[in-house]
Amino acid sequence: MDQFFKITERGSTVGREIRGGVVTFFTMAYIVVLNPLILGFATDVDGKFLGGGTGDGSNLPAIAAGTALVAGIVTILMGVVANYPLALATGLGLNAFVAFSIASQMTWADAMGLIVIEGIIILVLVLTGFRQAVFHAVPAELKIAISVGIGLFITIIGFVDAGFVQRIPDAAKTTVPVQLGRTGELAGWPVLVFVLGLALVVTLWVRKVRGAILISVLATAVLAIVVESIGGDGDKNPLGWSLNVPKWPDKVFDKPHFDTVGKFNLFDSWGDAGVVTVLLLIFTLMLADFFDTMGTMTAIGAEAGLLDEDGVPPNTQRILVVDSIAAAAGGAAGVSSNTSYIESASGVGEGARTGLASVVTGVLFLIAIFFAPLVKIVPSEAAVPALVLVGFLMMQQVRNIDWEDLEIAIPAFLTIVLMPFTYSITAGIGMGFLAYTLIKLVRGKAAEIHLLLWVVSALFVVYFAIDPITRWLT
Repeated sequence: MDQFFKITERGSTVGREIRGGVVTFFTMAYIVVLNPLILGFATDVDGKFLGGGTGDGSNLPAIAAGTALVAGIVTILMGVVANYPLALATGLGLNAFVAFSIASQMTWADAMGLIVIEGIIILVLVLTGFRQAVFHAVPAELKIAISVGIGLFITIIGFVDAGFVQRIPDAAKTTVPVQLGRTGELAGWPVLVFVLGLALVVTLWVRKVRGAILISVLATAVLAIVVESIGGDGDKNPLGWSLNVPKWPDKVFDKPHFDTVGKFNLFDSWGDAGVVTVLLLIFTLMLADFFDTMGTMTAIGAEAGLLDEDGVPPNTQRILVVDSIAAAAGGAAGVSSNTSYIESASGVGEGARTGLASVVTGVLFLIAIFFAPLVKIVPSEAAVPALVLVGFLMMQQVRNIDWEDLEIAIPAFLTIVLMPFTYSITAGIGMGFLAYTLIKLVRGKAAEIHLLLWVVSALFVVYFAIDPITRWLT
């Protein structure tokens, strides 16, 4: 095992890898609950629900089972094939795009078929070397900015998922888009649990306690269960938990149903939705998958100390091959595109450096197929303090950017701030690339821009203008 995963060579131990894998699972296990909620209540163009549901939630267990199944298989594949501490599951944002933008124009089977096609296209781009070539063409300091931006991105994810920071409803008509808590102040037991969990993980980390993140997740989960049992009834806890309610479930074992698996069509939607519309939808999916994973694997590698002098992770092609397969597998299983999760950084923060951690995470996802009720015990308020801490660790890389060089400083700045501000890794990367190309151009240094960056910049222009282009062409 040590030789296969290069555990000692990368300065890790089996214990650290196992802890890292467990932490990553708990940090992203919410997807088993959240993905069914996003996909399960949306209807396709024929008014039908995914997995044969009737709108009463009867299809949610099947979507949850499919979600855990694909996440488990592709994450184990990432660990064994690429030997990288990176976990994969249904992509948030992409699943909402599928549910509300794609399925509204075609059947669920057709929508999932588009995801399979997109995954195959990405795989071809990897095998032909195009995806790696684009990655190598990106300046090293811009790669650092991507890592830092993702650090801020997962930090805002942590605060939002805990209810510490919340978007103000549009109806409120206030001058600020977000606020502290749900009422402008911290209120409710769940937020208190998050704050105590954050204090605990910071305390353990600065005191260099081994297993700090895992200990804090488990301890905070226990605290959440106690809090819910004491003050979780009626008006005593009116604000509620953001997703999982931390209490012991009525049943531990669930018989899995895989009603979504294999329900996809590859080409039926082309005639119904229109060739131009289908091509634009595939392009949008592809570009998001293409750059999200590139940014994620770079950020994870930087935090784990696995990047070479050019900012390139080991086994880059294998990582990208597995990610491409995961995208297609998610469509084939009817649970939307699977992609790399930045929450893997929490496991890296716990010490994970090899693919063994991914194997552990994948196995836990497979177990979750049968013990889905147990996944709900750990609320997001107990898991996301780890994301805030890891966001700080990734932010430390900002010192490696030359802020006196405007040609890299401005693109780096836009990359860093737009990821959390737009809640999109792809948007941050895109604006950074466009700014870099523009500044080089206006300074008369167009010859210094790599040919592939010209191509990618043009693609991002199309990506950001996709709505008017769609309206014009259709």
